Amino acid sequence: MTSTFETTLDCPVSAAELYAWHARSGAFERLLPPWERVKLVGLAARITNGARQTMELSVGPLTKRWVAEITDVEPGTSFRDVQLSGPFARWEHRHAMEARGSDASRLRDQIEYRLPAGFVGRTVAGGFVRKSVERMFAYRHRITERDLRRHAEAGDAKRTVLVTGSTGLVGSALCAFLESGGHTVRRMVRKDPQHANEFRWDPARGEFDRRALIGVDAVVHLAGENVGEPRWNDKRKRRILDSRVQGTSLIAREIGLCENGPQTLVQASAVGIYGNRGDEELSEASSHGDDFLSLVCEQWESSSADIPGVRRVQLRFGVVLTPAGGALARMLPPFRAGAGGPIGSGEQWMSWISIDDAVAALHHAIWDAQLEGPVNAVAPEAIRNADFGRTLGSVLKRPAILPLPAFVARAAFGEVADALLLASQRVRPDKLTACGFRFDDPTLSGALQHLLGATAAKAAS
Repeated sequence: MTSTFETTLDCPVSAAELYAWHARSGAFERLLPPWERVKLVGLAARITNGARQTMELSVGPLTKRWVAEITDVEPGTSFRDVQLSGPFARWEHRHAMEARGSDASRLRDQIEYRLPAGFVGRTVAGGFVRKSVERMFAYRHRITERDLRRHAEAGDAKRTVLVTGSTGLVGSALCAFLESGGHTVRRMVRKDPQHANEFRWDPARGEFDRRALIGVDAVVHLAGENVGEPRWNDKRKRRILDSRVQGTSLIAREIGLCENGPQTLVQASAVGIYGNRGDEELSEASSHGDDFLSLVCEQWESSSADIPGVRRVQLRFGVVLTPAGGALARMLPPFRAGAGGPIGSGEQWMSWISIDDAVAALHHAIWDAQLEGPVNAVAPEAIRNADFGRTLGSVLKRPAILPLPAFVARAAFGEVADALLLASQRVRPDKLTACGFRFDDPTLSGALQHLLGATAAKAAS
């Protein structure tokens, strides 16, 4: 027995642009739900008849390959992807782009699927699969609408952007976002380049392929050693500092030496620059702390100071939330098991931002010529740690009452506990708010519902 699912989305762009967005590099990655353990194998398939796309789906310890073929392509109007092998007995997905005026369109997703094992499969898994499909398309449509709107607001001009840290959580999402908007993305990599858009660099050796900067409009510098690993020692601290200072200094030097080079440098920083500040509300003008992370952030930001004629933006990120990795991914297992709760007193403030708003803030910093200097990239309202736990537990429908005492956190994580888990930073996004930036995920509850798929798709009309 074949099941059907259909849902629609009204979009603020023409049908031609809606189709073009789906056809560009990056769109497929943008549409993958972050809570699903899905890995793209190879490059995303182009929308041409006969093109094939392979994915790996992980459920617990098991991994299943899903191979789909693009067919029935009607350029500018529709296409279909059909499962050749994978978890379903049958899966066909028709994407239709319907014109509704010169600058409006409707996306119609029509899916026909059949579960394996016939009646038994439908009885055991039918309801779960239906709900999973609804969650997935609710997420896909939110991402589609958000991305199309932000690209339309930025205008038609296409730019070339060079990105470091392009394989990280934020970097990979940014690259997919920019490419799906029709922009050209170049990537700095430490390995030997595998694709035409990759260029090698080695910050520790001061090596940089200068061809990477030719014709570039902006550089987004996100590379740096992960600070979230437990048990810092002197060697690891040196790597954390050097990875930021050496990389940023090298980027600054090369931009300065490049004739007619990029006019904009957007670099990552962190709210850790403010240190542990209790209940004090912090803006970009607030003083800095004096702990290790504060000093790292100060040197990180100042390493690009001497580039004449280049607009510099330092985005001071709060905790970037995505179940695909980072802090939220580490929190999910204990919270799903009902073992989550406040850390320490739970009174410390946590400044956070969804990964989608983090990408949007980077995009805004590239385009807004008036934005300059340090910019707090955090959601409008910080939240106390205990309230964060209660909100996450509520979205997961789990209790969140088991505390992690401060002494246990320090015993398990060492200095990292004081810097990342117990420090209090109540940060305001004053500059982003003043320049008209609009958050898609301004509240923690809404952000978590979006990122964890707690909302379902609307029925087609």
